[in-house]
Amino acid sequence: MEQRTILRLVDEVPDRDGFPLVDDLHARFDALAAAHPEQVTVTRIGTSRLGEPLRSYRIGSGSHAAVVVGGVHPNEPIGSWTALHLASWLLSTEQDDVAAVASLDTTWHIVPTIDPDGMRLNEAWFPDPHDRVHYARHFYRPAPDSQVEWTFPNAYKSVYFDQVLPETLAFMRLIDDTRPELLVSLHNGEMGGVYYYLSEDLPDVIDVLHAVPEALGLPLDTGEPESPHLRAFAPAVFALDGTETAYDYLESLGVDPGEHIHGASSAAWAARYGALCLVAELPYWSHPDADDPSVTTESYADLLRRCADGLAASGTELQEILDAATPMLTVATPFLEGSRAFIPMIGGMTETDRARADREPADRMATAAERFGCEDLVRCFRLRYGGMLLRALEAETTAGTAPAPLRRLRDRLAELYATWQADVLPDAAPIPIAKLVGVQFGAILACASHVSDPSRAARPSLVTVGGPVVPVGGGA
Repeated sequence: MEQRTILRLVDEVPDRDGFPLVDDLHARFDALAAAHPEQVTVTRIGTSRLGEPLRSYRIGSGSHAAVVVGGVHPNEPIGSWTALHLASWLLSTEQDDVAAVASLDTTWHIVPTIDPDGMRLNEAWFPDPHDRVHYARHFYRPAPDSQVEWTFPNAYKSVYFDQVLPETLAFMRLIDDTRPELLVSLHNGEMGGVYYYLSEDLPDVIDVLHAVPEALGLPLDTGEPESPHLRAFAPAVFALDGTETAYDYLESLGVDPGEHIHGASSAAWAARYGALCLVAELPYWSHPDADDPSVTTESYADLLRRCADGLAASGTELQEILDAATPMLTVATPFLEGSRAFIPMIGGMTETDRARADREPADRMATAAERFGCEDLVRCFRLRYGGMLLRALEAETTAGTAPAPLRRLRDRLAELYATWQADVLPDAAPIPIAKLVGVQFGAILACASHVSDPSRAARPSLVTVGGPVVPVGGGA
């Protein structure tokens, strides 16, 4: 498929208003399957922890297999629309679309959301995703060991992980059953610009990955990457390296890797079949500093230390409230589980940043994009995990089980959280959902086109590799 065709198809993605709720998303997929019974095969691949059926929708009968999975992090719903748009496009009867679909010669296996239970806990902000204050106040992200994406089996040096979730097991089965040549795990970020992860350095694909956001008027994120050890194939395109790389990097800093690295991701499992793996990270809001290469007057090392200090102070405040509340907490909500995991993790992150700051040259000045990325990570984590802890405390007050001291802690946190909410950037601009879906859709088409290229070398039948990168920064 030529780049100009991909850009045309990206431009035709319809705009959307908010994000679909889980029941609506499933209903839309079921309606497609009912309308195209000869083209869509629905397979139950597993069951969520709360009893939700997990289904894959197979479309097409090409010689190449692709697996596309949404909801791998339930606070990242851009992929819900992307999965639905991809499925709808594959079933289009428009002559040009039919020819384009046929050219990819692919059998598609699409999962609308692999974590419906977690996604339901974010639904309060889905109708109005452009308000960052509202978004953060109703935010939920599972603790790392409860995230589908990061609970694939993993073993390296001191790390051994086999606590596979039911949803992860369903994902593993789908990969094993289909042996895909392409795996797309649908993620998104929050603020800044577009960036990607690829399991291979593919110039033809990367050209399209750069061209799509440019055509849509979106910046690349050229500032601080999610993890400092990432290898860049090109601006805003990073390698999906193994957990060995992350482990060894942390170990070299004198940081215990076991505090950061647990399970591997879907890319590690799919790599055994030689799959090309793609992650396209999209923000809800853009900012002019996201791709600003101009040099600031602050050294990069000082920037790291300043932001580490700010994040550490916020983490300490949250930890104090959590510690004081713990003896009075009786409702074991997912918000409490997440708070108990993420709030202590903040301290580990700041330790890592300070350690690597000591290795940076004093005369290496930070760019505006790096400054923006570091500062907004502090803002992001305050809003995310302050909001989750507040939801955990409110569960007690709503249930009527909160004693007076716990209610006072809730009020103290609410007051602190209000000051963090007031720190939202005034010049951050919400991005139309059609453009976000367009980037993911275009990236999928670029990778599928590469996989289906007859001139491509045959993939190995079985590959043994390590797990992919484990983010130690914004991807927590």
